[in-house]
Amino acid sequence: MTKVQTLQLCRLCKFRYGGRMDAQGLRERKKRETRIALSWATIRLVVERGLDNVRIEDIAAEAGVSTRTFSNYFATKGEAIVARHFERARAIAEQLRHRPADEPIWTAVTEAALAGFALGEGDVEDVAPDEQWLSGVRLMVSEPALQSEFAKAGAAAEAEFAAVIAERTGTDATNDLYPRLVAATVGAALTVTVQQWLGTEPPASMAALLRDVFGQLAAGLPAPH
Repeated sequence: MTKVQTLQLCRLCKFRYGGRMDAQGLRERKKRETRIALSWATIRLVVERGLDNVRIEDIAAEAGVSTRTFSNYFATKGEAIVARHFERARAIAEQLRHRPADEPIWTAVTEAALAGFALGEGDVEDVAPDEQWLSGVRLMVSEPALQSEFAKAGAAAEAEFAAVIAERTGTDATNDLYPRLVAATVGAALTVTVQQWLGTEPPASMAALLRDVFGQLAAGLPAPH
């Protein structure tokens, strides 16, 4: 991910979340854009150099901010890296919130996931990562130091999914089983999808994987023939 691509991402965020906003809304949007830019800068440098070879000062310089600004958003490099994972989950949850109310749940989840993965990354159908970049990502996500951060982000993402699913189904995200069960299933499905994408040579179409995974869930996860 180059600086130009990062700027394009931020512009896309303005397009998707822009429009007429009050001062507080504008501040929140700018804070979110800064958070995303810092997360991408961290990912880019860690993929290129390795986790132990990247300093907070390097990330701040890459994003064009001060080290204090970085510390205002993240306590560690791990938090900054995993923020991208959580932002994608939030994007999927938000897309799900706006799917037609009468749409079957797994159809809605599939379309929301496709839209969420496309957020800031071009057309999900046409993602063709550079092999060197992909190798760096594989090393990054396997870092033991990041696993607890990924787990925390996953739990937060499930809470987001459960809240939206409860809204769609008229259930209670705290007391009812259904929204929490579906949310946990969605979280696990997304994790498996990304792992499959990272683990295959060459990487399969992310869109095809998402449709396959959620299609199998919609069918009741039948045993393979």
